Amino acid sequence: MRTFPDIDVRTLPDKLNSAGILTDDGLERLSRFDDVTDENMLNLLVARGLVSEELLYKFLAGITGLPFKILDPLELDYQVVTELLPGAFAQKHHLVIFDDSDAGLKVATCNLQNTRYLEDLSHMLGRDIELYVGRPSEIGRVIRQFYGLHGSITAAVREMDSREMVDLGNLERYVSSETDQKVEPNDRPIVNAVNHLLQYAFEERASDIHLEPHRKGTVVRLRIDGVLHDIYKIPKKLHPPIISRIKMISGLNIAEKRRPQDGRIRTHFDGKPVEIRASSVPVAFGEKVVLRILDPAMLMQDLGMLGFRNDDLERYREAIWRPNGLVLVTGPTGSGKTTTLYSSLSMLATKEKNITTVEDPIEFVTDEFNQISVQPLVDLTFSNSLKYILRQDPDIIMVGEIRDSETARSAMRCALTGHLVLSTLHTNDSASAAIRLKDMGVEPYLLSTTLVAVVAQRLVRMICDKCAEDYVPSRSLRESLGLEEGVTLKRGVGCRSCRGTGYKGRTGVFEVLGMTESIRNAVMRNAPIDEIRRLAVGEGMVTLRDNTIAKVRAGITTPEEMFKVTLGAE
Repeated sequence: MRTFPDIDVRTLPDKLNSAGILTDDGLERLSRFDDVTDENMLNLLVARGLVSEELLYKFLAGITGLPFKILDPLELDYQVVTELLPGAFAQKHHLVIFDDSDAGLKVATCNLQNTRYLEDLSHMLGRDIELYVGRPSEIGRVIRQFYGLHGSITAAVREMDSREMVDLGNLERYVSSETDQKVEPNDRPIVNAVNHLLQYAFEERASDIHLEPHRKGTVVRLRIDGVLHDIYKIPKKLHPPIISRIKMISGLNIAEKRRPQDGRIRTHFDGKPVEIRASSVPVAFGEKVVLRILDPAMLMQDLGMLGFRNDDLERYREAIWRPNGLVLVTGPTGSGKTTTLYSSLSMLATKEKNITTVEDPIEFVTDEFNQISVQPLVDLTFSNSLKYILRQDPDIIMVGEIRDSETARSAMRCALTGHLVLSTLHTNDSASAAIRLKDMGVEPYLLSTTLVAVVAQRLVRMICDKCAEDYVPSRSLRESLGLEEGVTLKRGVGCRSCRGTGYKGRTGVFEVLGMTESIRNAVMRNAPIDEIRRLAVGEGMVTLRDNTIAKVRAGITTPEEMFKVTLGAE
């Protein structure tokens, strides 16, 4: 085991000051604190804002001769972290085992003041230890997430019989002749496991949680910035009670395992409300559940923060401020259409306006509008709801999605009778919207009369501003993007902040087609999509691809993201 001297915290402030990490003013402020002790010195330096945590522990790594380690929970192995080191010992001494190889164990710690515990650790494990310095916040987060979830899962496994249970949702049914004692969804270990899973997802900024049953267990995955990451594998026997717990708190029917179901959970994180949409579907090895996390702060933003170009934003605002007509937001699933609609309604919501939405299901419950949830079992469909809404004296109507000809015609009639209607449609670009509606059976004259604007959108990952660097693109890349020679672009090289991906966060790219007289005439005479697109571009529309290229030139995103999200769109 590699050894190092204990840190003498009494001389540390002067060393930090000499290195330029702690300012003279900070050193003087520290001397005035009455609550400084050898034990809390490091915490106080960070907590009082005198030194950044990362700079402090990198400095400590330098003076001890130890390497500095960035701990990313998504890159760690649960078994390596939790199986070798008891959680109580890890928490007491602030330790995380992050690698296990024949050469020994790699351990990260922020406890550098009294290192005698390292001898205990080496004797306890009977292994050589290579020590690294880590940040307390990262070590604490890993211990909390990993030992919390793993401990709950382990406790639940101990409560179950080792034999497989009969799971009628599994197409490969394992039947035991013995009586199995099942774990109920309200048992504390199961409750804790689900709570820890949600907490983990919130802390990692996940937008979705996937629980996918496989032959030998359930894989838990998180979608972060549009990319899925495997984070844990739940034993097969725990799949039914965990799914039952999720269904219970989502308001779903626990006994129903053969039909898809939708529900919702309302909870809090960091004192802020969080809405979670739950969806369950039967698959080959049981029920798959996906939890979609909806942050109100992200769902209802200022329109100017979504990523619109200034000209496109003005064109869109002009469309939604009209007293009547139909405005469509198009794009594939997960392209941010709901955020655009909710942000639009939030801007339009005033005391003078009566706003009603019809959704399947309601994405986010808010007091700002009247929201109706589609319920086909009682014949409350999109089209039927629109008939009743008209008797409620609405000013603005939002239809969650136009899926069929009946809903399309009903939305058109609402727009024709003096109401502003906002809705979504699944098409690749804005010019395709009119053709799609005509395919649904909507008459061209109705389209040309009621349709005001169509917005097509996508989401692109943004370059991490902490590790962005300039580079000169290749000749072929310049030519494909239409860039001049000598131009430089940006890309993320990967850092702790972005988990080595080079991206952090997402923004929208938009294509706003306004229904001008020439485009209305083209729709009336059934002009092809290419002609409608050419007319729109000639009248000032900037395409999805060109808007994304502009974001590439501005250093917001990369050519790789541009090619990925605009594939199939002009």
